Amino acid sequence: MKAPARWGLRWHIWVAGTIAVLGLMLAGNTLSRYFGLLSPAKSPEAVSRMIASYYRVTLPDGTGPWPTALLFSGCDGPRDNMDRWAEALATAGWASVIVDSHGPRGYMDARIWRLICAGQLLTGAERAGDVAVAIEDARAMDGVDPDRLLLLGASHGGWAILDMLALYDRGERPHGLSRWPPSISERGLTGILGAVLFYPYCGAGSQVARFGWTTDVPTLFLLVEGDTIADETSCEDLVARMAAQGNDVTSLVLDGATHGFDQAEKSPFSILEFSPEATRAAQMAVESFLERLSPR
Repeated sequence: MKAPARWGLRWHIWVAGTIAVLGLMLAGNTLSRYFGLLSPAKSPEAVSRMIASYYRVTLPDGTGPWPTALLFSGCDGPRDNMDRWAEALATAGWASVIVDSHGPRGYMDARIWRLICAGQLLTGAERAGDVAVAIEDARAMDGVDPDRLLLLGASHGGWAILDMLALYDRGERPHGLSRWPPSISERGLTGILGAVLFYPYCGAGSQVARFGWTTDVPTLFLLVEGDTIADETSCEDLVARMAAQGNDVTSLVLDGATHGFDQAEKSPFSILEFSPEATRAAQMAVESFLERLSPR
């Protein structure tokens, strides 16, 4: 009986050691990603060449130049909610550009984007480079009013927008860029009228959680009560902190909805639910926000 007992003890020790090593590897990767040590820095021009052919542009009726929103998806890549918001924006008189950070990198496979969701690949601080490059590209697009731009991000996309603001204020480049795009170096974030953030990540792994931002970019947070994916309380704390220092920041917390409430296209076995009611409430809040930023 003693040999099997010793074998069982060794097995438990081996399992515990393996788990500990894996935990340390994940923690090390997370920290390295946080500080940008594993993010290859490309020029803004190289990033533009990579993502620009994936831009999906929606135009409103009439003739431009139009106020224009840049849309950034969640960690699973552009889904139906991005198209839904592009249509809603067009109805409100706004052009939009859906910025796909996943397709150009080959990150649409579920095994890959789940690593992004877990913060082990393409963190917000790295994807912030796509936000900066999309601003640069939009400013030069036909029909776009470069002085009336909006940043709209869902979940991971909201994290990327927030980290872009935090990094810019500190004079640090996004982790995925070797330098800021020329127009941002020359004129900063002038013309960015505001940001709309759906259930973004504001936790300890984000740049914004520690540093916040000071640039004058009116911001609307659309959160859900009891968010099981991106804890809304960290965003509520951030909103309160930014408002206390004088930033134009507002939030709407929706009850009875889940993370990703505006997205009907879900992965198999997802516990998240599409909510037409919460989506309509969010749309009304966004319309009011847009009217305040850029009245027709």
